[in-house]
Amino acid sequence: MSIQRRPDTAAAPAVSRARRWACLAVLSAGLLVVVMDYTVLNVALPDLTADLRPTADQQLWIVDVYSLVLAGLLVAMSALADRWGRRLLLLAGFAVFGGASLLVLAADTPPAVIAVRALLGAGGAMIMPTTLSMIRSVFTDPRERATALGVWAATSSLGMVVGPVVGGFLLEHFSWHAAFLLNVPLMLAGLVAGRLVLPETRDAAPGRWDALGTAQSIAGMAALVWAVKRIAKEGPGDLLALGVLAAALALLTWFVLRCLRRPDPLLDVRLFTRRPFTAGVLAALAAMFAEAALLLLVAQWLQLVLGLSPLWAGVYMVPMAVTAGAASLVASPLAHRAGARGVLAGGLAVSGAGFLSLHLSPGPLTYPAVLVALALIGAGTGSLAIASAIIMTGTPPAKAGNAAAIEETAYDLSNLLGVAVLGSVAAAVYRGHLDTAGLGLSPANADAARESLAAAQEIAEHTGAAELALRAQEAFSDSLVQTGAIGGLVMLATAAAVFALVPRGFDLGEQPTGSAPSRSCSAAWPPSRRPPRSTRWPTARAGCGRPGWGRARRPRRSRPRPRRW
Repeated sequence: MSIQRRPDTAAAPAVSRARRWACLAVLSAGLLVVVMDYTVLNVALPDLTADLRPTADQQLWIVDVYSLVLAGLLVAMSALADRWGRRLLLLAGFAVFGGASLLVLAADTPPAVIAVRALLGAGGAMIMPTTLSMIRSVFTDPRERATALGVWAATSSLGMVVGPVVGGFLLEHFSWHAAFLLNVPLMLAGLVAGRLVLPETRDAAPGRWDALGTAQSIAGMAALVWAVKRIAKEGPGDLLALGVLAAALALLTWFVLRCLRRPDPLLDVRLFTRRPFTAGVLAALAAMFAEAALLLLVAQWLQLVLGLSPLWAGVYMVPMAVTAGAASLVASPLAHRAGARGVLAGGLAVSGAGFLSLHLSPGPLTYPAVLVALALIGAGTGSLAIASAIIMTGTPPAKAGNAAAIEETAYDLSNLLGVAVLGSVAAAVYRGHLDTAGLGLSPANADAARESLAAAQEIAEHTGAAELALRAQEAFSDSLVQTGAIGGLVMLATAAAVFALVPRGFDLGEQPTGSAPSRSCSAAWPPSRRPPRSTRWPTARAGCGRPGWGRARRPRRSRPRPRRW
């Protein structure tokens, strides 16, 4: 017996071309603010710490609670958007994010700042996947959608780099509160523009709400993020982190099995049965895995080795955002000419070449070598717009929230894993390459100098051992170079995997989802329904078949020739 697919009922009502691009502007602006909030705290944290004097544990929670709440709520918020309405949840996210940013004026204690950061994470979980799913619903034309996703990807790349620049500028003139208050007018403008421009889309038949699955996804994702962060700080031998990691994996496995058994799952994990979908998610995982650690190390290298201020360190990283934005806009037209598979795999290979260029640069590491690497990595990362288009292509509009949640989860998890894994590798290389012999340091100072470059420079300043600062800078540069080599190998391996997973000739146009027949010659009719006789065979009016066919007719069948003895 064949399985009947219910029709996709989440498509947005037809909107004009001008309104579609106005929708994209609103969605991109909201995404830009959320992405900037990822990095702006890194610049504001020193001033915040000096003002409120949190304990070490409180400072850790101020940094980590945002990603914990964001990752935990992504799946649940995406499911709510499909049920309640994507515009409704997006505007609610704008309100929560802007209101939490305004509450920072009353946050005069570390616990209050932790609560504000948790609310910001909840608002970000409402905004980030909803922007992607609304693009899938509003842009019904595949070519327009690919271009819109390119703008979306360029905005995300821009926010990662612009955040420190904007934060550094504000902190030079105002207190740390300004880094949060910047969100308030932007979110207010997003609320007004979204109410006027964005159409409402939802799944008209979402099925029952899975309360147990919601609890599993929230607890499992939050525990996984916490365990990864704990292992990155305490090392792989921390028993508490390993126990929480095992519990998180058990919860998420239970959640996946539950989704596979339900006819109306909270998250449709069967989307991974499509090889192009898997390839797009894999590309997002690998790119952010390598890029997150590199950006963190390069930011420290610019400030601690070259001696730049946080503001100028952000300015020195802007070329990466420029090349990423330009490549994101060019990727879609190029994919329609050269093929999505070649553009995505080629972009990942270019990014891998940028990572490897750090390892292959001759002599001591200099900024021109880092600039070349950042430009290549940014240009390659721009191909992630094609990864988003591949993920959304063929995904029914009713499942757009599921696909967006999976992609955003891939970005968040790979960000954490990249910092944890490659950051640990960089720390190990730094400790192994830092030689403190012959400097007259006490064992305690020598051990402290091996912990970080900042600690080594502080010890060198207090003890007058200028040679220690030089050796520490060389060791840190070596760790950056080795991390680039690992990131490059990961990107090249992912490029090969993506090239194998995406079919040859894969088109970013609509793939048949089984919900409605298509007039294309290559479209597959649902096995449960045979097409009418009048449309069963190609015609000249349908734009297929041989030229000159004036009416529908059955193609000739070759008759077997009689066997001659």
